[in-house]
Amino acid sequence: MAHATQPTSAMQAVLGALSLPRRWRVGVGPMIAGIVLLVIVASALLAPLYVPYDPMQMNSLNRLQPASAEHLLGTDQYGRDLFSRIMIGGRVSLLIGVGAALFSVLTGMLIGLVSGFFRMADAIIMRIMDSLMAIPAILLAIALVALNGPSVWSVIVAITIPEVPRVVRLVRSVVLSAREEPYVEAAVALGSGMFKILGKHLMPNTLPALIVQGTYICASAILTEALLSFLGAGVSTEIPTWGNIMAEGRTYFQINPGLIFWTGAVLSLCILSINLLGDTARDMLDPRLKRRET
Repeated sequence: MAHATQPTSAMQAVLGALSLPRRWRVGVGPMIAGIVLLVIVASALLAPLYVPYDPMQMNSLNRLQPASAEHLLGTDQYGRDLFSRIMIGGRVSLLIGVGAALFSVLTGMLIGLVSGFFRMADAIIMRIMDSLMAIPAILLAIALVALNGPSVWSVIVAITIPEVPRVVRLVRSVVLSAREEPYVEAAVALGSGMFKILGKHLMPNTLPALIVQGTYICASAILTEALLSFLGAGVSTEIPTWGNIMAEGRTYFQINPGLIFWTGAVLSLCILSINLLGDTARDMLDPRLKRRET
């Protein structure tokens, strides 16, 4: 009877090199979330190439039609194809989410680095941030949109400003901790320039936290845009967004529930997928988990 061969030390080394650390292993849930988000983003970006109708084309003879072979998700109160409007509207909603996340993270990172590194500026900056955080985010967003007018960029700015203080506080806390590390003190003692210390030694420490925070801001921005549009304080109603589609369909919900249901389903799946991926990124980038594995 042949004895089972034991793997050699070389084979074990190869298998160990090929195996992923525990923090980099992705479960089924995040994989499904990534696939769903990829489908939603790709469908929105490529929508002009495959949608069957012009999302702005009205047809009074096909008002509030149910789902059919001609109109996959039915039509709205103006006879416009709901499927085409949801797919095209996703482009604007995703643009607002990504734009607000990028601007919030970049602005908050710069201000947070200055606040955490310069003690004299810290008190002034943080009092300003505390003042902004004292104002309810949705009320501040409504006021900013009303001041600048209903447009995509107005909504992005209105969502970005309330998010910046949260990013600033996050970056500041990381910088305050990293500033006391020996390698930073050595760089200061060697006469390294301010920009070199901030860019080479302090900023890299904030990136993992900012990546995770950026995913949450993106999901929150998409939801906030829908809320602002639902309240009539978002993007102009002439531009199809997920929020505008649901806001226009609420009056006719009893006649055609799909006006809100289908749009809300896509919106919910998108936000859920982004949040799940954000949780996964947090676990993968968590240094405490890295220390447990070593």
